[in-house]
Amino acid sequence: MNAPRAWHAVTALAAGTGVLMEVVVALLDGPGPAGSMLERLVRLFSYFTVLSNVLVCVVAVLLVIAPARDGRLFRVARLDALLCIAVTGIVYNTVLTGLVELSAAGAVSNFLLHVLTPVLVVVGWLLFGPRPRIDRRTIWWSAVPPLAWIAYTFVRGAIVDWYPYPFLDVGANGYLASLVSTALVAVVFLALAFGAGWLDQRMKLGADSPSRRQGPPDPGR
Repeated sequence: MNAPRAWHAVTALAAGTGVLMEVVVALLDGPGPAGSMLERLVRLFSYFTVLSNVLVCVVAVLLVIAPARDGRLFRVARLDALLCIAVTGIVYNTVLTGLVELSAAGAVSNFLLHVLTPVLVVVGWLLFGPRPRIDRRTIWWSAVPPLAWIAYTFVRGAIVDWYPYPFLDVGANGYLASLVSTALVAVVFLALAFGAGWLDQRMKLGADSPSRRQGPPDPGR
C-alpha cells in the first residue's frame, strides 16, 4: 500500500471508529433525555460533527480504492469532507470544548472526531490531494450540504425543541443570535473553501494525481 492509500486508510479508520464509538455508547446508555432510542440516534446523526466524520470516512475509503479519483460529484464530496471536518475542528476547539463532561470512552471518541480526524484530513489533502480538483463551481456546490443541514436543524428544532449545539439554540438565544452565529460559521466555511481553491490551483500535483493535460479548463472556473 503506497503512502496516499495508507494515509486515507488511517483517516477512514479514525473517522469511522469515532462515529461507531458514539453509536455504541448511545445504544448502551439508552434513550436518556431523548425519550426513545430512535430519537437519540436521530439526534446523534443530526450533529454536524458526526455527519462530517461519516462523509470523511466514505471519501477516504474511495480514495484508498483510487487515490487519483475524479468526477464532478466526487470533487464536491472531497471538498465538503475537507471543509466540514476543518470547520468541525475549528468550532469545537474554539467554542465548544469543555462544555460537557466526558466519560473515558467519550474522551476517546471526542479526540478522534474533533482532533485527530480533522488533522489527518487537512494534512492528507495538503500532502496527497488529489489536485487540481477545486474550481468555482465545486466551491459553490460544496455550500449546498451545509446549507441543507442548517435548514434541517432550524426546522427540526422548531418542531421538537432540540438543537445540536448551544449557539444554535433558538429557545435559549433567540433567532437573531442563532442566525448570526450560523452566519459566522458560514463565513468561515466559505473563506476556507476559497482558500482551499486558491491553494489547489497553485500546489504541485501529488504523485498519484493525473496530469494537468486532461483537456480544456473546466467552464466552471
